[in-house]
Amino acid sequence: MSQAPNIRQQNDEIDLGELIRALWARKRLIVGVTAVVTVIAVAYALLATKYYKTQSVVRPIAMNVLDELNASGVYTLTPDEALQRVGSGISSYEYRLAFYRKHQDLFGPDAISDDQTLEQGLNQINESFAILRPDPKKSDGGFPYVGLAYTYPWGVKGADIVNGLIEYVIEQERIAIAKDVEVIIQNRLTKLEQAMAAERAAYQAGKQAKIAELGEADDLKKAQLNDELAALRKQLRTRRDDRIAQLNEAILIAKSLGIEKPSTPSALGETAQAPTSGNVIRTEVNNQQIPLYFMGSEALEAERSALQKRRSDDFTEPRIAEIQTKLRLLEQNREIQLLKEREEEDLFIGDYAKWNKEATALKALNLDLSNLQLVNVDQQAVYPRAAIKPKKILIVILGILAGWVIGIFFALVAMASKRWKIQ
Repeated sequence: MSQAPNIRQQNDEIDLGELIRALWARKRLIVGVTAVVTVIAVAYALLATKYYKTQSVVRPIAMNVLDELNASGVYTLTPDEALQRVGSGISSYEYRLAFYRKHQDLFGPDAISDDQTLEQGLNQINESFAILRPDPKKSDGGFPYVGLAYTYPWGVKGADIVNGLIEYVIEQERIAIAKDVEVIIQNRLTKLEQAMAAERAAYQAGKQAKIAELGEADDLKKAQLNDELAALRKQLRTRRDDRIAQLNEAILIAKSLGIEKPSTPSALGETAQAPTSGNVIRTEVNNQQIPLYFMGSEALEAERSALQKRRSDDFTEPRIAEIQTKLRLLEQNREIQLLKEREEEDLFIGDYAKWNKEATALKALNLDLSNLQLVNVDQQAVYPRAAIKPKKILIVILGILAGWVIGIFFALVAMASKRWKIQ
């Protein structure tokens, strides 16, 4: 009774030699299945859509290439900045869409279906683009670069697309830089014009203020001189009236004393004495002022008549002539006249020469950026000789292995079915 389980256990164990013999007996099945799967794999490798890969790499240009642009003083661009601009442009969806819109023929007839928009078609194509940049963890000889790789199916002009897209981006960046330079120049000219206009306005205001100040000072001097002239004339008139009054009084006294001719107190006293014969010369020394009536009524009346006929007393005061001279000089202020007659007023603006020089230099600046080189195309995209996928040899090998495995599996299934029927 104890040997029955051992017999069953031995029967349940698989004899490896027997298994190999059983598989060898079904070698045709295994070979047939392997052959069929291999044929399918070969057919797939031959008939599947072939995909190719091409790429282009650009590097920075030499510094002297940008010397003309940087020497202008308007726009500064380094080779690394130019490379970065081109790299950003290559990654730009806007640039890719514009290029795709203009060159749909390069992407093949199946690039976009009837129910798709350009954006949807480009979104599918974008997955096949790859931007190449240096690994920050590794040194690449010290030279930065930017590249564009494109994996494309048969029928698509991949190399033309990569080269064309990079060329398109470079051209668009060149145009963008030219526009930036133009805008910067225009903005600087506008700022200079605004500054010059502001200075002109300030200059005009200053000139008018100076003219008004000079005119006000002249008016003040004229008023002061006219006031002084009026006061002097009034003083001379009063002095003449006082003199006439004195003469009237002296004339009355002279007539009452009978003095017609100029006389002296001594001579008037001797007149009452007896006349003397001969020529007598009298000399009188007196430190007191002789009264006016001793001048005699004739002289006094003559002076009074002259004073009464006088129309102006200006000639009696030298200060009046001086005042009149100053008033005539103040009638025309030559400084005000020159200020009003200025023609090239910009020449009198402080910074006009510097601004005019800068504006002239900006207007004369003639930068030809149509052929500006931004990057060096280190490697242009070319059409590869072999496709990157499908990998035919690998597919065939995998097909053989898969067919062999499937054949063995079918053989084992057949063996198991036969045993089950026997039992």
